[in-house]
Amino acid sequence: MSGTSPGQGDPGAAGGRVSVRVVPKPWGHETIWAHTDRYVGKVLHIKAGHALSVQYHTRKDETIHLMSGEMIYRVGSDRETLRDVRLRPGESYRNTPGMVHQMEAVTDCDVLEASTPDLDDVVRLSDRYGREGTSAP
Repeated sequence: MSGTSPGQGDPGAAGGRVSVRVVPKPWGHETIWAHTDRYVGKVLHIKAGHALSVQYHTRKDETIHLMSGEMIYRVGSDRETLRDVRLRPGESYRNTPGMVHQMEAVTDCDVLEASTPDLDDVVRLSDRYGREGTSAP
């Protein structure tokens, strides 16, 4: 879904009501509350004890902000150099293209994500849910 769709309004217009989409994930769900040709806004709800893939993006630039909960954020230049960063509510982290990262929820977490609109740009290096190597929104 790129650009506009019914209910999103014209990004060049003054604005208006937008469609919100909830996408179920094996680790919880994501709520996509903004999607234009210039940016995407999401809220990720990650259930305690669950983790997203060890992944990187080739084009996508994203910043996450932990709104609630506690998480272990793994980040590095490759899978072998990942280091643990414990994030608490109110803390943020930016991922530039090529940065390997993973989020693991210590408690239920709600994470605000702002990024470029490259939703299909996911290279999964490992995944608890059998999704390695796939790229999907």
